[in-house]
Amino acid sequence: MASGDEDTDNKGNMWIVNPMFEHPVNVVSKKNTNTRENKFYFLQNISALLLLRLAFKSLGVVYGDLGTSPLYVFYNTFPDGIDDTEEVIEALSMIIYSLALIPLIKYVLIVCRANDNGQGGTFALYSLLCRHAKVRTIPNVDQSDEELTTYSCSTVNEQSFAGKTKKWLEKYSWRKTLLLGLVLVGSSMVIGDGILTPAISVLSAVAGIRLDYPNMDKSRLNDEVVIIVAVAILMVLFSVQHHGIDKVGWLFAPIVFLWFLVLGGIGIFNIWKYDSSILKAFSPVYVYRFFRKGKIWKSLGGIMLCVTGTEALFADLSQFPVIAIQIAFTVVVFPCLLLAYSGQAAYLMKNSQDVRSVFYQSIPDFIYWPVFVIATAAACVASQATISATFSVIKQALAFGCFPRVKVVHTSKKYPNHIYIPEINWILMILCVAVTAGFKNQHQIGNATGLAVLTVMLVTTLLMILIMPLVWHCHWILVLIFACMSLLVEGTYFSAMIFKVNRGGWVPLVIAAAFFITMSVWHYGTIKLYQFEMQSKVSIQWILGLGPSLGLVRVPGIGLVYGELPSGVPYIFAHFITNLPAIHSVVVFVCVKYVPVHTVPEGERFLVSRVGPKCFHMFNCVARYGYKDLHRRDDEFETNLFDNLFRFARLESLMESCSDSEVYSIPEQQATEHSAHNTNLPGCNKVTTHSTQDSTLCIDSHELSFNPMVIDDEMDELEFLTRCRDTGVVHILGKTVVMARRDSEFHKKIVIDYIYAFLRKVCRENSVIFNVPHECLLNVGQVILV
Repeated sequence: MASGDEDTDNKGNMWIVNPMFEHPVNVVSKKNTNTRENKFYFLQNISALLLLRLAFKSLGVVYGDLGTSPLYVFYNTFPDGIDDTEEVIEALSMIIYSLALIPLIKYVLIVCRANDNGQGGTFALYSLLCRHAKVRTIPNVDQSDEELTTYSCSTVNEQSFAGKTKKWLEKYSWRKTLLLGLVLVGSSMVIGDGILTPAISVLSAVAGIRLDYPNMDKSRLNDEVVIIVAVAILMVLFSVQHHGIDKVGWLFAPIVFLWFLVLGGIGIFNIWKYDSSILKAFSPVYVYRFFRKGKIWKSLGGIMLCVTGTEALFADLSQFPVIAIQIAFTVVVFPCLLLAYSGQAAYLMKNSQDVRSVFYQSIPDFIYWPVFVIATAAACVASQATISATFSVIKQALAFGCFPRVKVVHTSKKYPNHIYIPEINWILMILCVAVTAGFKNQHQIGNATGLAVLTVMLVTTLLMILIMPLVWHCHWILVLIFACMSLLVEGTYFSAMIFKVNRGGWVPLVIAAAFFITMSVWHYGTIKLYQFEMQSKVSIQWILGLGPSLGLVRVPGIGLVYGELPSGVPYIFAHFITNLPAIHSVVVFVCVKYVPVHTVPEGERFLVSRVGPKCFHMFNCVARYGYKDLHRRDDEFETNLFDNLFRFARLESLMESCSDSEVYSIPEQQATEHSAHNTNLPGCNKVTTHSTQDSTLCIDSHELSFNPMVIDDEMDELEFLTRCRDTGVVHILGKTVVMARRDSEFHKKIVIDYIYAFLRKVCRENSVIFNVPHECLLNVGQVILV
């Protein structure tokens, strides 16, 4: 085995290679993990009672948005009234088959299976693609990252359909850029949906307010009160986000479950009371009759709103197993929605003039106000789920280098997915209130919501066309069937929504365009900065040429030099010592990078290697995070970094104390935690050595005698590191100004010198993200021309 390589034995232990300069060593070994076997084991051992409990809880998180659609679908389908009751049956038939094709078949049965270890959403699909093909625009993933237990991927035959798809995708860089642009379009529309869904849900729910004062225009009074109440509820909803939802989150599932029962019960009552013949809409003949008429585009935009919230179903997947979500939809959500829409259609067959408020008009008087309260509560729950999904999308975009640095607050110790982003929350609130008060009616907001939802669905379809061959290794015929069916249904709806752009549909386009430009410019600047760092990194030969003292004054303490490079010496170090020829006794180059996985286990987070000879006391430390991981103040990042640094020194000394072999392995269960002050060598049950002839020798630890001089050397280094840490730790960060070159093109100057510079100015500093104390911070100013 060549020096610097890594391998695993049949028991899952990682071989640790002699550390040479830039070759990283994961100081905690890793066990092989088969994702499919783990999922199968999980499903085998989960009890039926627990599964039903999870399915019940998923109602409050996943299906709130989809459940509030009956409040406004028929009004948006017939905004100008109903001319012929036959149109009601045809519209109901379209709603039935839309619910069956999109939420049930496409999302619940197919797309939900394309989760990234339980994580859903646009960036989760992109993460899967990044692991199965080299499509990342920032190539900072190396072989050591692929050894993570959560980095599940598979190899493909180059001659297979999957292999040809992978080769086609990797061939040109513009295809990778186009793929990322597609992901950013979908993410931008999800953010737009996070603004529009609370507006239409709350506005439709409180539209049931009934006021009756003499000598006043009742209709006008109701509309004004509805707007005021809706705005007030939205402002309260966004204002309490920073408290988290832990204290009231347990109410979400009961509220939504009760809401679905109410929908189903009212639907049965209306079918029985008004017109049971409406059930003939289950025949696909009426779908054909609907398309045979020439005015279908007028109604399609409203019918499409019946699947609003389906994209949130996949985005909020992370907290529940797929089978629990499937049970909740097929047992509760789907039948209740069918009954609700059928009941409203039956009511409209006899009262077509009440289409504007068909839901509240069809409620029996004796339960009117209780249903109004439940509907308002359900709308708030649906809005909360959409807001949380928006925060999650921003966090994922931040991890992939596609969004400016913002403050991410973890609001729950029990639920890691509960986060809050202050800047985004207030932007959402302002825009949501502006949309509600500006449009003042459900129809135009419905047009805007429909366009946003359809765009996200189309993006998901296009990504799934790549996921199916690359990840699932599906036959090309299955991919073709899925693509044709999905694009046919969604493309038809999308063609109808295009005609709604001038009637409210422009809102999500404007919102999405603003966020898309922000994310694209930030990612472009991040790529240019990374390319500069790669081209300007300091070579090992230059470090070796400085001599044991690096040609500098070595002052006591430890200097943590932060950079963007996962390996090598960053340019900021050369810039620093050129202007100030003094450096700390111990230098650690720290790189915090995100890997395209949902999370990195704590035991595999830090990757430590030595830079230069041992006498230089220079190390490289890479802290790896997934797109769901959070930097929290209680993470003790610095403490964990030093624990791994000391563990690395012990392992290195252990390897030096053994025979002259190349590769050593230590089982993970024996890599116990040791404090920096403990200078005893960590014990292990077994030390396995491989010689150059691939012979293997296993020796128990109690049979292995160590050289006292080696232990003394190890104690000397550990004591030196401990003494330097106790002297003081300084965090050295770059205060970088990025500018376009003078000979750059005009559009590049606009992007870099104005938009990107503005985003860097208003976003949070790295020192805040890393929770660096001000008294231990040293900023190094530098100007970079890209």
